[in-house]
Amino acid sequence: MPVTTVELKLKQASAVLGVSTKELQNLVQLKVIHPPRRDNLYWFDGRLLLEAKVAFYLKESLGSSSDLLSLFTEALSRSLGSEDPKHRRYVSLRSLPPRGQQPIEIRIPLGSLAREVEDQLPKSLKAADLPRGRHRAAWQSEMSRAFSEAAGQLGDVRPGEIQAAVKAYRRRRKVLPEVTVVANRTLKTA
Repeated sequence: MPVTTVELKLKQASAVLGVSTKELQNLVQLKVIHPPRRDNLYWFDGRLLLEAKVAFYLKESLGSSSDLLSLFTEALSRSLGSEDPKHRRYVSLRSLPPRGQQPIEIRIPLGSLAREVEDQLPKSLKAADLPRGRHRAAWQSEMSRAFSEAAGQLGDVRPGEIQAAVKAYRRRRKVLPEVTVVANRTLKTA
């Protein structure tokens, strides 16, 4: 199935991207990506899925702000064109800082990200979309049962231990990415 022929709702798109619906919704609300809206729903095609995948990749790799992510995805969207993105190995984003300083260049493995999105498309079939504002029948009893099972598995865990585990998890998620310098070429001087 070609990536560009799919049309997915927000929940299905988030399943394909492997992120929560809230994270994808945040990208939309912060205007990082611009999916079309029909019948009060956002619709994602293959191109938007790839743009969102690149935005999440940049966010994880660089910890970029939503303003920068928006600029990067907009530039990417303009450069994609009609060729199949899986055939491109890398795409480079160049940011020109003010005052005539040297540009910053970021290489993104676009081909592998596009293949990853296409490989994850079957997950959209498993993420059944529910009508807006409606829950499944008996969802409360399912939730109560899940909480009871989780409480049984916890056993003799004190609330302080739970708080410490949550704090440790949040600290691990806030670890800054590793930044390395790779010299591509040297400038020749006269």
